[in-house]
Amino acid sequence: MSEYLFTYGTLRPGCAPGEISQAVGKLRLVGRGFVGGTVYDLGEYPGAVVDPSSTRRISGSVYRLPEDAGVLLELDGYEGFTADAPEESLFIRMLHTMTFEEGGTLQCWVYTYNRNPGLARILADGEDW
Repeated sequence: MSEYLFTYGTLRPGCAPGEISQAVGKLRLVGRGFVGGTVYDLGEYPGAVVDPSSTRRISGSVYRLPEDAGVLLELDGYEGFTADAPEESLFIRMLHTMTFEEGGTLQCWVYTYNRNPGLARILADGEDW
């Protein structure tokens, strides 16, 4: 299991809502980077669809997860991810390779949107949400 989480949107530094701010506060910043894919403006939150072959980038931050497994479970709940029923989950937590801004790669958990984004507005890189 990965010890790292790639974040964008409401899990970015300073953007976490009160309900998960304590969990996010336990994450330790490793660096900044990107994964290939598209970020959509879904209204109250953004949703990323990861595609390693995409020319678009999803910018974000990489965090080391704490040893407390409860933190990841709390984030799963916030993102609407149920490991026992991924097909019903709003977001799915999946392992993807991210690239650091200064070079190098790392396998990280990423919450990916699990619905059709339809005609949702595409965000340039997830930073402008």
